[in-house]
Amino acid sequence: MKFNRNMLIAMTLMMLSITILSGCTKSNESTSSEQPNVKPANIVTPAGQMPITKEKTTIRVMVPDNSVVEDFATNEFTKYLEEETNIQIDWDVIPSSSAAEKLNLVLSSGEGLPDVIMGFGMSNSQQMIFGSQGVILPLNDLIEKYGFETKKMFEKLPVVKDSITAPDGNIYALPHTNECFHCTLPRRMWIYQPWLDKLDLKMPTTTEEFYQVLKAFKEKDPNGNGKADEIPLSGSPTSFYTSIDSFIMNAFIYNPGGDRVYLEQGKVVVPYDKPEWHEGLRFLNKLYKEKLLDPQALTQDGDQLKRLGENPDMAILGSTAAMHMGVFSEFYGSSNRWLEYKTIPPLKGPNGLQIAPLEGYHLVGTGEFLIMKSSNNAEAAFRLADYLYNEEVTLRSTIGRPGIEWVDAEEGEIGINGKPAKWKQIADWGGVQNINWGQTGPSLRMSELRLSEVANPDKPLEIIMYNEAKNNYEPYEQKLENVLPPLFFTNDQAIEIADLSKTINDYVNEMIARFTTGDANLDKDWESYIDNLKSMNIDRLLEIYQEAYDSKYTN
Repeated sequence: MKFNRNMLIAMTLMMLSITILSGCTKSNESTSSEQPNVKPANIVTPAGQMPITKEKTTIRVMVPDNSVVEDFATNEFTKYLEEETNIQIDWDVIPSSSAAEKLNLVLSSGEGLPDVIMGFGMSNSQQMIFGSQGVILPLNDLIEKYGFETKKMFEKLPVVKDSITAPDGNIYALPHTNECFHCTLPRRMWIYQPWLDKLDLKMPTTTEEFYQVLKAFKEKDPNGNGKADEIPLSGSPTSFYTSIDSFIMNAFIYNPGGDRVYLEQGKVVVPYDKPEWHEGLRFLNKLYKEKLLDPQALTQDGDQLKRLGENPDMAILGSTAAMHMGVFSEFYGSSNRWLEYKTIPPLKGPNGLQIAPLEGYHLVGTGEFLIMKSSNNAEAAFRLADYLYNEEVTLRSTIGRPGIEWVDAEEGEIGINGKPAKWKQIADWGGVQNINWGQTGPSLRMSELRLSEVANPDKPLEIIMYNEAKNNYEPYEQKLENVLPPLFFTNDQAIEIADLSKTINDYVNEMIARFTTGDANLDKDWESYIDNLKSMNIDRLLEIYQEAYDSKYTN
């Protein structure tokens, strides 16, 4: 499974944005109609034609180092690009540990700017800042003139264009696009199927049935060792979709996770101040009081949870929320216990609610490729980025060379989705290599491409993840209209919302634990909890989100 990287860098950059603003001295005017500084237009060939330039052209690219890429300059994919495009890349590779600081310095001073900044995951807020300051080049005109692959991506995946377009109508950065199907439905509950089989229990479909299954796990010794050592339900507040509210609360009220912000008929709301959230907490409290919920689920880290799942000799973990089995067990480990856990479909709550939260915008990794307005090679740089969205080029940049690291599928070979396959990976990556870019830079991995890989029965992880998501969660997926899209905050909004979000979310998480354990009483302390949210300025938090949403979607 492949996941977006450099999230820590992107978050750090947002926090540095106020410093960036104070040091920026560029013009305040920038529109999509402004023409980039370019070499004579006849050097760059028309959209879709190769090579990109008629004569050798050099562009300077600043990029953070990648732990799995030996050397961008000598990389096999780099060599391929240079041969195909006639563009030589002059690499400025920054240590990841100091990437945010270095980028801040370069952008603040305006000196030594490269042609391209790639792989930093620059936040939407920073794009607006530097776009308005005239540091970053709006790409609209270049997309219109040269966007051969980019336009096709926008047509196939309109959500991509929507996600990267700022409220002022400009597109300041190109994304890396990774449409991982099973990642769209990540809030899952896994249950140990052999225990269900031994106790002749059916897969639970409601919160009441789930409660009864957990009771049976606790009381009927399903691991058969004569000890009451079974843990019916556990989790972790820090691991991958393993918090105790991640899955269960969606039987009571839509709980999208993260900052738990979503849309109701265009209005930004949260679930944790609603009566349905109160009822969900009462259910968690019931599980805790009857010792069906592991107390350590409120405090333990991911390693501790995995030790429960990989308990020596015999299973003791009955169920846990998690995106995948590798969170609480060992993929391809000696116990092979990870294969024995199956997903519980979304539970139907007491009021009939049964939903699977949808990560509708997960596929767009924003801020991946930005062209500086000072560049003299903007057209060539854009055409290079556009070329990276080509299907074969994407396979080269993320997997490797055709015929060596991957091959076309043979007739009769079946893909992960059960349909005729298109390609097959024949090389394994696990460490440092110098063949591909290790998911740095723009790429277009549509679901169709990912799922058309030849299914390998000896490595069934992707097959399992696809089937569990397709069969058990897709039928219940939340409507996209309720999912809050990526927003572009102003610098002031970004600073204010960061402070409010931390204070409020820390408090909500604390109170989930206290209400669950009974340290806070749901009957006596609920109103004071709501009052505290108001005093922490929950209304202002929602107002900022609403302002950012309206600035793009309603004004």
